[in-house]
Amino acid sequence: MNAEFQVIDLEIPEELAGQRLDSALARLLPEHSRTRIKGWIEAGEVRVGRLRCKPSDAAAAGTRVKVRLTLEPALPTVLPESIHLPLVHEDRDVWVVDKPAGLVVHPGAGNPRHTMQNALLAMDPALAALPRAGLIHRLDKDTSGLLVVARTLEAHTALSRQLMARTISREYLAVCVGVMTGGGTINEPVGRHRSDRVRMTVRSDGRPAVTHYRVLERYRAHTYLGVKLETGRTHQIRLHLSHLRYPIVGDPVYGGRFARPRGAPDALVDTLRSFKRQALHAATLAFDHPRSARRLTLQSPVPADFAQLLAVLRADLRDAGAASARDR
Repeated sequence: MNAEFQVIDLEIPEELAGQRLDSALARLLPEHSRTRIKGWIEAGEVRVGRLRCKPSDAAAAGTRVKVRLTLEPALPTVLPESIHLPLVHEDRDVWVVDKPAGLVVHPGAGNPRHTMQNALLAMDPALAALPRAGLIHRLDKDTSGLLVVARTLEAHTALSRQLMARTISREYLAVCVGVMTGGGTINEPVGRHRSDRVRMTVRSDGRPAVTHYRVLERYRAHTYLGVKLETGRTHQIRLHLSHLRYPIVGDPVYGGRFARPRGAPDALVDTLRSFKRQALHAATLAFDHPRSARRLTLQSPVPADFAQLLAVLRADLRDAGAASARDR
């Protein structure tokens, strides 16, 4: 299959001013590696105005950059696999997938097969011509919920632009440890941990990251949250809530050691101990359709394990309230 092309017109934002051009473009085009972008620059496929440039050139805020992207077919090692993916929307341009918890999105070290990308290639072999089989964004393995997939070059370009412009809206549901008094905004830069490469951390030289959260329900020792992303950094919600000292229930990386809530009955403790993934669900996804420009808003109910966790927390709150009323 021959390589295909698409052209994207970008503007360097103020937050990336002064960075190397290849680094700035890697942040603006997160679906492509910095190595690939550097190759495009060296091949003359990137122009600042009408001028050729170098990977090491400093990016200037407000500069218009035109990138002619070479889209190679998916690597032959990413093979189609018959894996069921629930679709909440499908047409000739896009799919919206309701990803189950436990499914890895992209093949990588330790996960060469049985991923969402393998499943997509089995569902539509033409996706091999698109970066990452059309996936525009990602979710962590154990986070459930909605992901949008482009099925054509035109749709991929339009959705990638929306992601960069932050007009793709993503709202999540989460259960965290601790009782929050109210909602708020977390504005803390996120970068790779200096010694533990599996983890992210809040660091002054990290990438800007903004998370908005609101309280949906309060329990005796936990809070049910609605969370909206303004940026989409790796592990952003999990890290930001942990940074506030309200880690997500079941988070194996940022949740810390399990602590039995004071006065919790065995049924609640058993439910909390058995919840072996972060209680985080991508519940709402909204974007402008790449062909019609109509705003699509799609929703996914929480999966069964998440619903059971909420049911037990609500029952515990009711039982505690009833016991308190009897004692008065």
